[in-house]
Amino acid sequence: MAELELGLARRALRLCGATTVAVTLTVAGGVTVGAAASVAQSTSAVASATSARAGAHLGYGDFELGPWGGYIATGTVGEFTSVVAYFTVPAATCLRHHDLYAPWVGIDGFGTGTVEQTGLQTACYTGSPVYSAWWEMYPKNPKFYPNPVDAGDAIAASVTASGDVFTLTISDITKGWTRSVTKTQSNADEATAEAVIESPYGLYPDFPGVTFTGVEFNGQPLKHFAGLYRLSVNSGPGTTTYHPTKITHKEDFSLLPR
Repeated sequence: MAELELGLARRALRLCGATTVAVTLTVAGGVTVGAAASVAQSTSAVASATSARAGAHLGYGDFELGPWGGYIATGTVGEFTSVVAYFTVPAATCLRHHDLYAPWVGIDGFGTGTVEQTGLQTACYTGSPVYSAWWEMYPKNPKFYPNPVDAGDAIAASVTASGDVFTLTISDITKGWTRSVTKTQSNADEATAEAVIESPYGLYPDFPGVTFTGVEFNGQPLKHFAGLYRLSVNSGPGTTTYHPTKITHKEDFSLLPR
C-alpha cells in the first residue's frame, strides 16, 4: 500500500473508534455492523497500530473482543521500558487480496497516541502469503526490512526505551539475521506494553494460530502483571475468532481459532 493510503486507513480507524475498515464487526447476539470507511487495495501494508482502548470491547465469554488479539499490560506514565517476545511464523493461506495481519510487540498504543512497535507481517496482495519484518514509530509510517522470511521461521522481537529514545529489534533466528533501529519519540507515554496480533482491515488469512513465548515486560514474565487485558479478535466477516489461551510457564500463550 502506498504510504498515503496507509495513513488514510489509520485515520479512518481512529475516527471509527478503533474498529476496522471496510469489514463487519460482530457484536453481542451475533449482529454485524459495517465499518464506515473503506480503503483502496494495497500492494504493501502493515498492521497499523490504533488506540485499542478507545474502541468498544465486546464481551465474549471469558474474553473481550477488540481490534487487537493477545495480552496487554497497563500502568502509569513511564512505567514500561522494555518488551520482548518470541514466535514462529505460521503458514498462512490467503482468502482475499486484502488479507493482512501481523504479530507484534510494542510499547504504548492502548489508549495512547503513539506506538513503538516491531513485528512480522503476512500480506496477500499477490494472492499468496508474503512475509515481511517491519518496525514503526506510530503515527509515522512503518518501515520494512528486505531480509527474507518464511513460514516456520523463529522470530525474536523487542522494544526498549530509555527516556524518549527507543530501540526496536527483530531477529530471524532460523535465517540468522538481526535488524535494529534507534529512534526518538518525544511524546511517548510508555504506559502500556503489548504482545498481540492485528490486522488494519480486520481481514486475516487462514492460519492455525500463533504462539508467543518468553513474553516479558520490564524483564518480568507476562503473568507477573496484574489486571492484564486479554483480547480476542475477529478474523473477518462471518469467519473465525482468535482467542488467547491462558498464560503458561508464566510467559507463554497462544492465539487459537475457535
